[in-house]
Amino acid sequence: MNNGPLIVQSDKTVLLEVDHEQADAARRAVAAFADLERAPEHVHTYRITPLGLWNARAAGFDAEYVVDTLLNLSRFPVPNALLIDIADTMSRYGRLRLEKDEVHGLVLRTAETEDEEAVLEEILHTKTIAALLGPQLDERTVAVHGQARGELKQELVKLGWPAEDLAGYVDGTPHRIDLDQQDWSLREYQKQAVDTFWASGSGVVVLPCGAGKTLVGAGVMATSATITLILVNSTVSARQWKAELLRRTSLTEEEIGEYSGDRKEVRPVTIATYQVLAVKRGELYPHLDLLNEHDWGLIIYDEVHLLPAPVFRMTADLQARRRLGLTATLVREDGREREVFSLIGPKRFDTPWKQMEAQGWIAPAQCIEVRTDLPRGARMEYAAAPDREKHRLAAGSEVKDDVVKRLVARHRHEHDEAKGEQILVIGQFVEQLERIGEALEAPVLTGQTSTAKRQEHFDRFRRGELDVLVVSKIANFSIDLPQASVAIQVSGTFGSRQEEAQRLGRLLRPDTEAEQKRAHFYSVVTRDTVDMDYAAKRQRFLSEQGYGYTILSDEDIV
Repeated sequence: MNNGPLIVQSDKTVLLEVDHEQADAARRAVAAFADLERAPEHVHTYRITPLGLWNARAAGFDAEYVVDTLLNLSRFPVPNALLIDIADTMSRYGRLRLEKDEVHGLVLRTAETEDEEAVLEEILHTKTIAALLGPQLDERTVAVHGQARGELKQELVKLGWPAEDLAGYVDGTPHRIDLDQQDWSLREYQKQAVDTFWASGSGVVVLPCGAGKTLVGAGVMATSATITLILVNSTVSARQWKAELLRRTSLTEEEIGEYSGDRKEVRPVTIATYQVLAVKRGELYPHLDLLNEHDWGLIIYDEVHLLPAPVFRMTADLQARRRLGLTATLVREDGREREVFSLIGPKRFDTPWKQMEAQGWIAPAQCIEVRTDLPRGARMEYAAAPDREKHRLAAGSEVKDDVVKRLVARHRHEHDEAKGEQILVIGQFVEQLERIGEALEAPVLTGQTSTAKRQEHFDRFRRGELDVLVVSKIANFSIDLPQASVAIQVSGTFGSRQEEAQRLGRLLRPDTEAEQKRAHFYSVVTRDTVDMDYAAKRQRFLSEQGYGYTILSDEDIV
């Protein structure tokens, strides 16, 4: 019997003892193939799922790696049935292959064994899949309807037989794009991400906020040398992408178009927002044709964890085009990770946040949960409120305002002679944010703030003319504010793990003028309410990355 940090159970859960000396190494190893479910102080619970195992398989990890990890790090014997199940599940990936065929265009093929023929027979007798297939060509090959490539992959994943797509991609219209590396160069992990993606032609690159996902995108664009469509979450993100591409590549203003609510420019490199593509008129999505009416050689999905359903549907028809997903976390709160896997592609490259921090590529961060109590009157109102109101009353409580003021004062004047730090106050409820903004005499930016006004305040913040910004959930997505070193979260979206990751990510971008900065991420919560429950759920992803939360009482904030 080992004295390892893991306890592996037959129900596919893996318990990790947080205080064990091997805990960090075990966390990194297990995160490659398992998902964190719960992260209390002392024992974290991971779950092994088929999708997690298939993503690991696509990223280059085999069953032997998973089995050896569990055997070597488990404190007690690992159930043999679980090890067999892991090997069987991972072996399912790629036993069916989509391939090009000179006569039939696209075929689904199995390996030359009796067992594989049985797999094909199962597929042929599944109604939802049979409708996507053409005639059977031999004992191990069946034709596939040309437009069914994406839908077939979706259905095969549901059935538990994820196909490896080896059918290749159209080249797209050529357009030369060079990286302008006179005063910079791709970091080693960025080169590795570019090469790993290009070897397959589709899939997702997972990197922490601030680690240069845009540069990975630029590297892939230069490799592709074709016209490119980039899909982003907002107009602000679109303009940040454009500025970065102008700075880092040979592209000119005339070669980059913005396709948003404000403009409809289609150019060799077109940056479109998810919002405009998802606009619906009657039963139609008039702008979705942008995805398929041009000969794109590459489509980049920024913040792929936010991809809206209509774009998923159109992406099912784009399987012949190279597709790159970029994200800091594959977690989707709608549970549609399976669609990302089948339609964008498997995870191709991932690196732990803490590893990036240790190498100096992202800023070190301290996560602190500050707990406060509802006053008696508010407590009674909360107790009598219907469930749907409890979150607003607890998370949006005025009792948090004084805590925020004290935290801001601490970081504005932490050193007598040094300049204070730059601070983001982030929340969900506009009324709460406006109240706090007034108390701090700081601008408040929400979804109702015009793009021009947002950009003006972001620019002032970057120049150091503002030291505090109060922002709504618009701060969750692709905002480049490397000067920020403190974030104070006052309310969030229920138990959203991706939101927590994105908000901490606002602080992790190294500032060229302050590369040794240390980030502070505060989450202010009210005790004994749903606010604390949701905070615990939000923290799961960051716990998986190795970030622990120090717990303080509001009385500790002087």
